[in-house]
Amino acid sequence: MADIKIHREHDLGLSRAREIAWAWAEQAESKFDMACTVLEGKTSDTVEFVRSGVKGQLIVAPDHFELNAKLGLLLGAFKGQIEREIEGALDALLTAEPAKKKAAGKKSKAG
Repeated sequence: MADIKIHREHDLGLSRAREIAWAWAEQAESKFDMACTVLEGKTSDTVEFVRSGVKGQLIVAPDHFELNAKLGLLLGAFKGQIEREIEGALDALLTAEPAKKKAAGKKSKAG
């Protein structure tokens, strides 16, 4: 078995981090045929995901995301590619966030 561990710091707070995590889960479900379950907590959430050959969780905290996944024997051979794909999807959602903040700031200044 191969393990994937990804950590990303952010300053979004729990509410916005939840929205991003749920968007990531929706992408994982549609693009990779994952079954995702969100377990909400007071101080953090856990998105559990599973499909044949993959099982893991994404911890959603006010200041970071922590993804841990275990790949089965067959998918373990593609660990690098899978890890890059997951990082890319998560990073794209996080990169889009500052652009949303800037656009909202311009609207409020203009209004």
